[in-house]
Amino acid sequence: MSSADRNHLKVFGGSSTRELTAGVCAHLELPVGLGTVTRFPDGETMVKVDEDVRGRDVYVVLSTCEPVNDNLMELLVFIDCLRRASAKRITAVIPYFGYARQDRKDEGRVPITAKLVANLIVAAGVDRVLCMDLHAAQIQGFFDIPVDHVSAAPVLADHFLSIRETLGDVVVVSPDVGNVKVANMFANILQCDLAIIDKRRQSGSKVVVKNLIGDVEGRTVLMFDDMISTAGTVCEAAKLVVERGAKDVIAACTHPVLVGLAMQRLLESPISKVVVADTIPCGARTKALESKLEVLSVAKLLGEAIHRIHHDQSISALFRHGAGVKR
Repeated sequence: MSSADRNHLKVFGGSSTRELTAGVCAHLELPVGLGTVTRFPDGETMVKVDEDVRGRDVYVVLSTCEPVNDNLMELLVFIDCLRRASAKRITAVIPYFGYARQDRKDEGRVPITAKLVANLIVAAGVDRVLCMDLHAAQIQGFFDIPVDHVSAAPVLADHFLSIRETLGDVVVVSPDVGNVKVANMFANILQCDLAIIDKRRQSGSKVVVKNLIGDVEGRTVLMFDDMISTAGTVCEAAKLVVERGAKDVIAACTHPVLVGLAMQRLLESPISKVVVADTIPCGARTKALESKLEVLSVAKLLGEAIHRIHHDQSISALFRHGAGVKR
């Protein structure tokens, strides 16, 4: 990083992503931007930037994960603070975009909250957004500003390629039909077979698995998804493949949302390892799962994306080797 970049480029981290921001800045060879986030006794959020950002290219790294509303409000206040401090360009780096699952009207008289959140972020004064593995790729179109959509796929792929020989005979299993394209991409990268689970969902919290298309007998099963939330889908899928003769099951995802009964389900499931990215901090909340959990960092990937945006270079060039984003 040149001295000119050090003077012109600033990266700040929100409450939910302090460790990730430190990793991003380490890759960029920059100090983390100085700023403080405080809460008033009544719950209001206050942000103060403690260094000069006038005329600078500024990035705010903040996942709108649990507590979702607090983190979303912090992001909006951070953007407004930087805009009023005369930053030249403000980019919101949102590794995990909360409300992404509310992206359409699937029944009458319900909101499209993902669009509402996009409107709020734009209204706050941001110039650009950098997201990672959106639940639905079309959310990019909800913003009326440029959106760079990157994927943790290269990080996950590199990890499994590094241990490929220890896994033996591998098959990638898509836990549902909607995830087939992503599963097929990983199957191609790992040069292994693909199997598909036909899933029927009874309700928001209950999943019934019906059928398995493909052969898993005596093989190591890898399952990839953009997030693990309540872990109902992945655990039911794991039980099915073990019933069909799989010798081991490893689950991987970008966003470890892990809410509700997720920890208990994963611990009691036949899944031997859960590999996740650090878009959402794990720490103490996932301590019960630490025997099965492996966390990979996307800091270098996000840092490289920020470097490319700052220098007006291609982001898609980061994904030319087969591990691309969901489309």
